[in-house]
Amino acid sequence: MRRVLAVTGASGFCGAAVARAAVVAGWEVRCLGRRPGPVGRHVPWDAAQDAPRLDGADAVVHLAAAVGDPPPGRAAERAFRAVNVDGTARLLDALGGRPLVHVSSASVYAPAAGAPIPEEHPVEGQRTAYGRTKAAGEALALAAGAVVLRPRAVYGPGDPHLLPRLRSAVRGGVLLLPGPDTTLSLTAVENLAAACLAALCPTDTAHDNPTDAMTPRGPWPPGAYNIADARPYRRDDAIRRALGTSVRIVHVPVALATAAAAAAAHLSRNSLLTRYSVEQVAHGVVLDTTRAAAQGFHPTWDLEDFLRTEPVRDEV
Repeated sequence: MRRVLAVTGASGFCGAAVARAAVVAGWEVRCLGRRPGPVGRHVPWDAAQDAPRLDGADAVVHLAAAVGDPPPGRAAERAFRAVNVDGTARLLDALGGRPLVHVSSASVYAPAAGAPIPEEHPVEGQRTAYGRTKAAGEALALAAGAVVLRPRAVYGPGDPHLLPRLRSAVRGGVLLLPGPDTTLSLTAVENLAAACLAALCPTDTAHDNPTDAMTPRGPWPPGAYNIADARPYRRDDAIRRALGTSVRIVHVPVALATAAAAAAAHLSRNSLLTRYSVEQVAHGVVLDTTRAAAQGFHPTWDLEDFLRTEPVRDEV
């Protein structure tokens, strides 16, 4: 009998990738969300208001979330909390003992640079409603015994956030980046999807290839796991290759970029230049993925794979 997987947020970028990968892996998929997912059966769910219907599901991957770089203020905080915290609480109430993989974010970590960040790094000091509410939501999931995944800067086909934001920042063929070049972790959406499924798979279906990211080696023990590509990237090189070789990168002082972001926040609530976006690219953040590797997870996708399938257009 085919096992049934409930995927919340399956109409979104990451949720759609998980739903498609689950079908390929032999799951029957139910997509919970306000809109239908790319595969499987649609089960309507407004995470900000309702309890989800999980009847017949054997396991759940929770990706429904309020995402993005919201403006400061109580209204944004309430809107993000309604989905990322209260919606997670409603899901946990309906879980009924089913295995849960909760997709969080490396944005929960206290700001840091330098050595690779392990899962024990402090979860505090988040500077946006997104980071704060993702931290609060994952705390509920961890207390309930879930596997919590913390990817950083997810990219891939159909990415609505990372690459479009960079493209929008190019002016006259020039991209201003805060601070000197640095090293950072990125996460291919295919690697995130593989980790979601690997964390659920029973050991009696193990595959012969131990280096395959889709190798069932689970179920993973409850707890938090960093998820990223196999190696970190040099920021400037990765951005230049993703945007096109005609783009010229110019470094500006971090303090100047931060001040400009503060000014932009007062002028427009939808500015692409925010304090959070400056911090994301100014400071090298590398995730330590040893814990996931100990469960047999070895990411097989990287930026080169993405660039081979995603046409690069020169920005002007």
